[in-house]
Amino acid sequence: MTDAQKLERWIARFPPIQALSSAHLQIARGTVQFPVLEAGATAYELHGECAHYLMCLEGRTRIFRMSESGREVLIYKVGPGGTCALTTQCLLSGGTFPAQSVAEEITELAALPVGTFQHLMGESAAFRSFVLGDYTRLMTGLFTLIDEVAFSPLKQRLAQRLLSEAGPQGVAAVTHQKLADDIGSVREVVSRILAQWAEAGLIALRRGAVEIVDRTSLAAAGRR
Repeated sequence: MTDAQKLERWIARFPPIQALSSAHLQIARGTVQFPVLEAGATAYELHGECAHYLMCLEGRTRIFRMSESGREVLIYKVGPGGTCALTTQCLLSGGTFPAQSVAEEITELAALPVGTFQHLMGESAAFRSFVLGDYTRLMTGLFTLIDEVAFSPLKQRLAQRLLSEAGPQGVAAVTHQKLADDIGSVREVVSRILAQWAEAGLIALRRGAVEIVDRTSLAAAGRR
């Protein structure tokens, strides 16, 4: 793919970029980079410096913290058309990353250098509106996630995670361990619940994946 095609795809994926003035758009187009991460590659590290404003074009990253016992705690995920709330927070505050991010699959990003980000935030009302509006939306979603983890029953969190991970064919390509990490549990507990749902005909367990057989009943089971 040519640089011109990458630029056009970036603008198509993030329509608010088109609202920039011609001068500001020229600055953005002239400095944006398109890094590609392999599955398992690090997007940023805990306490690392924030050098770019990151926008996801393809793929998906997971943002998480590790507990002292070595258990992973998912904060959120970023997919195509998404930005990272922690990246925005770090750029606005001048701090370092309070978590780490890893690509779950091959992921392509659009990365604006910190200098470009700061210039556009100061000079472009359109860019500032996009960043702050998106940041507000992401923070609202983050607090919703905190509420779910803190107050929702484990089965409900697991059912919601399966439903959100499932593709068009109803298959969630996730392991029991990954599901446990995502909902703040342990693999043994998740495996036991999945086995119960499989026996009830709500799901079918596959190698490295879970197939949802009955979405409606699975959602209802998660609320019981």
